Amino acid sequence: MCMKETLEEIGTRLRELRELNRVSPEEMAEHLNVAVDTYNCYEDGMLDIPASILIGIARRLNVDTGLLLTGEESKMSIFAITRKGEGVEVERRKQYHYQSLARKFANKKAEPFIVTIDPKKESQSHPVHSLYSHPGQEFEYVLEGTLKITINENEVILNEGDSIFFDSTYDHVMEALSDKPVKLLAVVM
Repeated sequence: MCMKETLEEIGTRLRELRELNRVSPEEMAEHLNVAVDTYNCYEDGMLDIPASILIGIARRLNVDTGLLLTGEESKMSIFAITRKGEGVEVERRKQYHYQSLARKFANKKAEPFIVTIDPKKESQSHPVHSLYSHPGQEFEYVLEGTLKITINENEVILNEGDSIFFDSTYDHVMEALSDKPVKLLAVVM
């Protein structure tokens, strides 16, 4: 059985941990290189929280992302197993569904996720997803479907079994190309 965390629950934990660490919203926004209003929307559960932002918050507060996602401290230091269907799901953007695969492992240097990207609906003529950029790197391995990923104005098509590793400081966005969802293994570092 997978756990599902809502943006509101995660936002509440962000606020509590930030306040316990005596970090102002302004300081956190500056650390994350986002507007204060944007950061406040994360805490209020009003805005999707990119995985890279969660990682940045965890690093600034010196906690593991597992604590932000679930409210539970990560305790494993040699290995951690996530059985099929037991990953923590995070409600984010409407077309993106994230399942954390290593929430129990403490002091991670990377965050692995299974990401499912729903196809855009026929009625949507403009891009569904916003461009994102964040410090670090990403690795994406397509498990199912056909993915279009745009990085720094370069469009790349990936099919099942294809992978890409990229510098995530460049603007990027992913989209399912067919009428079927895309499922991928994503590792954010």
